[in-house]
Amino acid sequence: MPILLELFLTFAKIGLFTFGGGYAMISLIEDVCVDRRGWITHDEMMDITVIAESTPGPIAINCATFVGYRRGGVLGAVLATFGVVLPSFVIIFLIAQVLDNFLAIPLIAHAFGGIKLAVGLLILDAGLNMMRKMKKKLLPRLILLLSCAAMLAVNLFAWNFSSVTLMLAAGAVGLVCFLAGGEGRRGGGEGR
Repeated sequence: MPILLELFLTFAKIGLFTFGGGYAMISLIEDVCVDRRGWITHDEMMDITVIAESTPGPIAINCATFVGYRRGGVLGAVLATFGVVLPSFVIIFLIAQVLDNFLAIPLIAHAFGGIKLAVGLLILDAGLNMMRKMKKKLLPRLILLLSCAAMLAVNLFAWNFSSVTLMLAAGAVGLVCFLAGGEGRRGGGEGR
């Protein structure tokens, strides 16, 4: 199958069978693009996730765009992005045309209650997979622990705090540690 068609169909399938938005899709994108197809590596998936989270737009769309570009250039990026968006658009459009109070139907409301639980588990699975693949160094683990503690405190005490600020602070700490370690002067990288 030509790669452009394969990109479109793969991401259309991901978009069709994943509820809960981008975070729930990360686990499925990793399974398909890294484990099954080998389009990208685990490290690239971690990098994509971090970059997609810190750039504007939904995380799954950003991931699809990157993988599509990586495998099929600009046209691959367009088709992968279109593939991941199209199923949700069509489903929501059809529901809006047919039912005015879709979630008022008891059966649908109960089904979405169960879907919320599954989405939470998919997000947890993606987070745990990323933690297992994280480098076994003190700094990344310390940043992870402090970030989790900060976000937990923000949620428990209902403080008005942006997660963007937390990401920028973690990035600044990582950059300072990188430069302080002299890796920037030596050219960085573990393979050198």
